[in-house]
Amino acid sequence: MDAVALAWANQLWIWARFDWGWLTPPVYSPTPESTPVIILLMAGYWLMVFMFYGLYRERYAASRFDELVTIAKVVTIGILVLFFLFFIDSLDAYSARTNLVFYWGAIIVLVSAGRIVVRSFQKALILRGKGLHRTLIVGWSDVLDSLYEEVARYPEAGLDIVGAIRLSSEQGDSEPLKGDQYRVEELPTIIDELEIRDVLIALGPNDGDQLMEVLRLCDGKAVSLKLVPDFYSIIGGMARTEHMYGLPLIEVLPEPMQAWEQSFKRLIDFFFSLTVLVIGLPVWVLIAILVRLTSSGPAIYRQKRIGQKGREFTMLKFRTMNQDAEASTGPVWAKEDDPRFTGLGKWLRKTRLDEVPQFLNVLKGEMSLVGPRPERPFFVEKLAKEIPLYSRRHRVKPGITGWAQVKWKYDSSLEDVQQKVKYDLFYIENMSLRRDLQIMFRTVYTAVRGGGR
Repeated sequence: MDAVALAWANQLWIWARFDWGWLTPPVYSPTPESTPVIILLMAGYWLMVFMFYGLYRERYAASRFDELVTIAKVVTIGILVLFFLFFIDSLDAYSARTNLVFYWGAIIVLVSAGRIVVRSFQKALILRGKGLHRTLIVGWSDVLDSLYEEVARYPEAGLDIVGAIRLSSEQGDSEPLKGDQYRVEELPTIIDELEIRDVLIALGPNDGDQLMEVLRLCDGKAVSLKLVPDFYSIIGGMARTEHMYGLPLIEVLPEPMQAWEQSFKRLIDFFFSLTVLVIGLPVWVLIAILVRLTSSGPAIYRQKRIGQKGREFTMLKFRTMNQDAEASTGPVWAKEDDPRFTGLGKWLRKTRLDEVPQFLNVLKGEMSLVGPRPERPFFVEKLAKEIPLYSRRHRVKPGITGWAQVKWKYDSSLEDVQQKVKYDLFYIENMSLRRDLQIMFRTVYTAVRGGGR
């Protein structure tokens, strides 16, 4: 719908400027053959701008007014970019203003109209029970029934409660909830088996331990967490609450970076990784040959790791240990002066060059340049049981380097992992392009001075 609206907006501007004479006389006139090309190029530009600012992220049952405000902001930014690229030297101030204002208005009106049509159609489907989000609610017995009734008053929210987790053994005199009831320990399994999209958490202000347990169990799952504030606080005006989907809900663990920062981060990941792999190709081939010549086994070591949202992927490295180094011991952490390292492997570790093949993982979108280091499934399962909130590391893409890597040493014990998790969580809560740049500079410094392990 956006593509159609943008094509019409560009066509209207061409008609108004070149055919109808509403705007400044043209410097040049497009030929009939070039007009479709201009329309397609400009529509492609706007689609890229919209994508960059996150206008194609899911906005399930969200406010249409908020979306229109976002569109106006993004179009204004895009118009300013066009002004500095094309209009600042070719037209006088008045001509630039009239052309850009007309073009700006045409895009906003047509794109907004198209989105209103789409969102209204989606809302109509939701009200007819189509495409609902399967929802689980968690809380004490005396509030779950009230919450279910509250959700039922807002069908446009698109929430279909398919089950509940009662944190009290007392069932009360109320009617049983729609759907089955489960124990809190079953939460991760329920989310997967019932394909849960939203978890509503109804806990009081003194239920911090229970809330942390629910957050821990949900971490790493592709679900949206919504916290239901204490009803008395809402009535008494003692809490500031955002009304989402018409319900008083507070989103828990939102996206750590803005959409445009995520898009820019991905662009940096892609182009930087491609540049490193292409420019350094002779060096990487030489290292691969040396690995093969100095020890038996493949040059590239492949290992299963856990990535974003708990997805498993194959991470690549130049092999730095003897082949089948863990055949007799099973998975163990590397340690300083580990006898399993080859002579070349020690040097590759110190210079961090063993990580170069992971730029291929970055190109595939499995990893980022900066993020928490991915861990093996064996250790993830073990550490998630021993370290609170360990799985929060899986909210973001794992990285070749990270805040924990530049602030702490390699993992050699559970205590090291616990300390690095603290750094990883700090990074996730404070993600920014500036922080990524800082980490990359410190990583390069560590590699140049041979400070790796």
